[in-house]
Amino acid sequence: MAGLDVRFGWTRELSVAWHSAGAVVLAVGLGLSAWAMIANAYFSTAVRIQSDRGHTVCRTGPYRFVRHPGYVGFILQSLGTPFLLGSLWTLVPGITATVLMIIRTSLEDRTLQAELPGYRDFVQEVRYRLVPGIW
Repeated sequence: MAGLDVRFGWTRELSVAWHSAGAVVLAVGLGLSAWAMIANAYFSTAVRIQSDRGHTVCRTGPYRFVRHPGYVGFILQSLGTPFLLGSLWTLVPGITATVLMIIRTSLEDRTLQAELPGYRDFVQEVRYRLVPGIW
């Protein structure tokens, strides 16, 4: 999308401040995703209970604040990249990816509550799915 935007000039030139803000949001997203992967030995792109590895609930690192910090990082990356690239049209796939990740966290939460021992207690301890203090 960003390439088409540049080729056809759909987005007017954004200031350096917007590009810089996009870079910061992207970097924070990358850092948060990395922190979540390092903290959670069971971090996976597939929603599955890793019984063969003794899967337990992760309560350390960013999981102390939200239940799905990896998704928060991915969402920040999806929303920061369009500004870094200077392409507002790239927000279309970025917002689409954000909505899909929000839906996925809901489905994943249900699966984990139903199948992962201790996750229901974790939901009571860490009440926020994506945004600390809000949601």
